[in-house]
Amino acid sequence: QVQLVESGGGLVQPGGSLRLSCTASGVSLSMYPANWYRQAPGKERKLVVHMGYTDDSTTYADSVKGRIAISKDSSKNTMYLQIKSLKPEDTAVYFCNVRVFATKWVDSWGQGTQVTVSS
Repeated sequence: QVQLVESGGGLVQPGGSLRLSCTASGVSLSMYPANWYRQAPGKERKLVVHMGYTDDSTTYADSVKGRIAISKDSSKNTMYLQIKSLKPEDTAVYFCNVRVFATKWVDSWGQGTQVTVSS
């Protein structure tokens, strides 16, 4: 079955940077669209970035546009989310997500990784 594992979160001071990782098993990240979401305490889960089949199909949420970059390592079946100029409002649990088609589209989620931006 499809499994996703996020890592790389932690406590970061405002203005700092970090890189989150999402390693997949049971699915090739190069073959399906993928997404990063985040959920702040007491808030609903929101889309941060959508990655389509090609690099030119990537879209970003306005709240993070210009401060994030995505990449993939096909040999490790891992995707990365790099965030810079971190703000306290970036504090959230970050999740990766992939939609896999069998007889229908099915969403798979990781357990999430905590990002805390505080001085």
